[in-house]
Amino acid sequence: MPDILAIMRRAPVIPVLTFHDLGSVGAVTQALVAGGLPVIEVTLRTPVALEAMREAAKVDGAVVGAGTVLSPRDLEAALAAGARFIVSPGLTPALADAATSLRAPFLPGVATASDLMRGLEAGLSAFKFFPAEAAGGPAALKALTAPFGSVKFCPTGGVTEATAPDWLAIEGVVCVGGSWLVPRGAPDPVAIETMARRAAGLAARR
Repeated sequence: MPDILAIMRRAPVIPVLTFHDLGSVGAVTQALVAGGLPVIEVTLRTPVALEAMREAAKVDGAVVGAGTVLSPRDLEAALAAGARFIVSPGLTPALADAATSLRAPFLPGVATASDLMRGLEAGLSAFKFFPAEAAGGPAALKALTAPFGSVKFCPTGGVTEATAPDWLAIEGVVCVGGSWLVPRGAPDPVAIETMARRAAGLAARR
């Protein structure tokens, strides 16, 4: 598998998707990939999540990962379902050890300097800043990047199309995670592809 940083660099926005049924998975994934966003995070928040990952992975060009991974058991189930990368809202020693032993590209969530230090001690160098807005917004992440200049970030949680450029302008931010690309309700593939094209055009300091 490629490392997590190589995956993060594929596009400036990683769509964060929560599927409640399988009927729209293919169309939504195709629209995102066609719009220039091939890296997709499917959250493990619903009973159909693992099957949705398998369906999304059938779309040519899609790089599908699992989000909301909370335990080694979740991680193993996601990898068995074909996840190409793993995203967690936080970081525990058990989860870090499992990701390392299984050689899984891993993007754990951090919100504080102590979180980052624990991640660095575990041999990690790329993190999800989460929950991005609630944890202090761009100003908080800018403050964290000063003592952690070599670390790369993907802010997620409250990021919108309007605020994404502010996040992407921060040194060390490679991409952002966003749920705005697929609004709630019946999906509109044409609208999703249009939003994806706009998102794919955003610049980041990589």
